[in-house]
Amino acid sequence: MTVTPEDLGVLAAIGILILAFVVIALRERSRQKSFFRNKIRRDWGKPPEGEWTAEELDSISHYTRRRSEGRFQIDDITWNDLDMDEVFLQMNHTVSSCGEDYLYSMLRLPEFNPEVLDERNRLAEFFRTREKEREQVQMMLRIIDKRKGYSVSDYIDALSSVPHKSIVKYVLMAVASLVSIIMFFISPLAAVFLLILTMAVNGITHYRESQEIEKYLSCLSCVLRILKASEEISKCRIPEIGGYAERIRSSASGLQKIRRKCVTLVSAKGVDLGFAAIMSYLNNFFMLDFIQFYSVLKDLQGRQRDIDSLLENIGILDSAMAVASFREYLPIWCRPEFTPGPAVSLKADNLYHPLISSPVANSIAAEGGVLLTGSNASGKSTFLKTVAINAILAQSIDTCMATEYSCAMVKTMTSMALRDDVQSGESYYIVEIKSLKRILSEIRKGEPILCIIDEVLRGTNTIERIAASSRILASLHETNVLPFAATHDIELTYILEDVYHNYHFEEEITDRDINFNYLLKKGRAVSRNAITLLEFIGYDKKIVSEARAAAADFEAAGVWKRLGPPVPLS
Repeated sequence: MTVTPEDLGVLAAIGILILAFVVIALRERSRQKSFFRNKIRRDWGKPPEGEWTAEELDSISHYTRRRSEGRFQIDDITWNDLDMDEVFLQMNHTVSSCGEDYLYSMLRLPEFNPEVLDERNRLAEFFRTREKEREQVQMMLRIIDKRKGYSVSDYIDALSSVPHKSIVKYVLMAVASLVSIIMFFISPLAAVFLLILTMAVNGITHYRESQEIEKYLSCLSCVLRILKASEEISKCRIPEIGGYAERIRSSASGLQKIRRKCVTLVSAKGVDLGFAAIMSYLNNFFMLDFIQFYSVLKDLQGRQRDIDSLLENIGILDSAMAVASFREYLPIWCRPEFTPGPAVSLKADNLYHPLISSPVANSIAAEGGVLLTGSNASGKSTFLKTVAINAILAQSIDTCMATEYSCAMVKTMTSMALRDDVQSGESYYIVEIKSLKRILSEIRKGEPILCIIDEVLRGTNTIERIAASSRILASLHETNVLPFAATHDIELTYILEDVYHNYHFEEEITDRDINFNYLLKKGRAVSRNAITLLEFIGYDKKIVSEARAAAADFEAAGVWKRLGPPVPLS
């Protein structure tokens, strides 16, 4: 066989092209590493940026569903009442899908084992105070990346449902491509013809069939990125995370064969980020992704336990760094002190809401029920949410927004931001009494519960509301229950004063405005502002003055006067 100068020229051109791709890829990889390192430094201790859709947030919850069997879970009513999606997003400084899923799971599944919370605190404080080691681990986990709209658990579940398929066809197509290259050394002209033919056939086949399994290729790619990151973590020499590194190494060892079979998938789908373009061309030409994908499915589907272990241990490390960043962002925080049950009491100093930019802190020592009264917009609902959110964060990230916080480990349940259920045709009142019923049912189990109720039975008439709500609230007076409730019905503060401790918020009314200080005070509210607000926003003076007179008459006589025929407004 004679190699002509033309053949050498073609080979040289191919070599130069490949070299150029490699140089570009290496430079791009270096640029991406530098960009990521600068980003994590810039974002540390700050609220994460970015918008999330409801569908994207829902996908993150799928991992929690896999872990929630047999465990108490913050239900949808409580989660939505407290805007916990926003709380999650505020602390979501994770760098991987595993960490993101695990952080959400921590918030949704409160922990009742103090040792687990102690370990979460240890990790968070280690990463908070050791910048070098933290960045080292973050650089390893960046390989996994995030995919909005998909949970890692979705990927794993999808792979378990892939139908098996023979790889013979793809092997023959790869052989044809290889022959076309070898032909350049025998007959360059024939090689060009064969190369064009194989590129066309393989390219069209790859395009058509890749659409059928694209989501599965993405799923496998996610697993491979996790394995690549696992390899990096298992090699690191950081004693403080040695146990996690060893568990990751042990779980990943049985899966490394899969990774070795999928070299091109690893590169094409983002593990070796800079080589994605090169691997895309190779996959189209040699059908390597199809060959490797179908050949590893069986191995992968038999390693579910190892995969779950990787997701958990990587998630623990990544979420701990997110908690550390969240603590840096908070102006004040403390670790909770957990008191023994079943009796439930709460003591908190300078407690505040994490989502309010300039919050007003309040202190409270509650032994027995708390009944809140106060005018509209005085701060009742915000305070109730503050109590509930801190209880959840205490048992999830071992962090409270306060200078001191102590409480029993509780199941937190709320009934606050309810609305009519249009789809089921249920009225507000039906939705409300069902929401309260679920709390009463949970109480019967005898475990410590913190229940938060805003405006109990607001969806019905005054007489029945006061009669029923007073009995419902009284029924919550159990040793294992700490109820917080807010109401506009001042009558309840008298009916329940032997069962609940009265607290209130008040305001200062001037000639032109109403000012709130949002400070919690003992006792029942003595001021009202509903009619004054009508005046401030421009209601007719006649309506306002007659409303004030009617309220005064009722307070004096205890009955409402009948109105005469309507008089035209001035």
